[in-house]
Amino acid sequence: MKHIEIISVGNELLIGKTLNTNAHWLARRATTLGVTVKRVTVVGDDVNEISQATKEALNRDLRLIIVTGGLGPTYDDKTLDGIANALNRKLKVSEEALKLVKEKHEAYSRAGNLEKQELTPPRMKMARLPEGSKPLRNPIGTAPGVRIDARGKTLIALPGVPDEMKAIFEESIEPLLRKEADGLAFVEASIFADGIMESSLAPLIDIVTHDNPRIYVKSHPKGEEGNPHLEIHFSTASKNTRTAKEQLERAMSEISELIKKNGGEVRTEE
Repeated sequence: MKHIEIISVGNELLIGKTLNTNAHWLARRATTLGVTVKRVTVVGDDVNEISQATKEALNRDLRLIIVTGGLGPTYDDKTLDGIANALNRKLKVSEEALKLVKEKHEAYSRAGNLEKQELTPPRMKMARLPEGSKPLRNPIGTAPGVRIDARGKTLIALPGVPDEMKAIFEESIEPLLRKEADGLAFVEASIFADGIMESSLAPLIDIVTHDNPRIYVKSHPKGEEGNPHLEIHFSTASKNTRTAKEQLERAMSEISELIKKNGGEVRTEE
């Protein structure tokens, strides 16, 4: 599968004020589309930190980098400054981006949600993009997303507001990921086991992964040490969904029998 990385920007993420739901949502969507997320990085609202994280990602073997947060009009929205620094490009007002920002404010004004349509410096800031960028329409908010193609990779910057991030992703990014996945489908399933410790389950997982090399098996403890309850998650990716499901079923059946032989109980639903 093709590899992507996610960079989340925001001091609020680092101090624990805000849960990083954007990275969780993006990782989940990318995975279900058949693309592998290799790394999630969180940095603060600092140009140098954003630049360094972007440079490091560009130097790794991947095709797509998604950056979320820091595209707004306030002083601490520094994502595009950091990206421009990493690419050694200047920030310039994009006429296409400016048109999108202007149209959005005109719509707000017509709806009575904005007193003035004036393009103030903070509003103009949302149209200043690294040279060579393409703005991505924001169906919900004002700040457009940004696409930059550089060094054989595609870098996408999305707003940190979750609904805006999701809307731009679904309109502009999901088609890219589907193309990148090239027909791969992600398939997953879980079973639940009681009465067996995770340490006793570990060698059984080794047997199953040896017999089913295309299946990734991961145990997740849900109970307590003296009352073990485990979720066992199975996943794979294939261009043939039916084949993938059959492979999962074989692995699930094998480990279920092994668990029962070792005194445990298995069920398919929580």
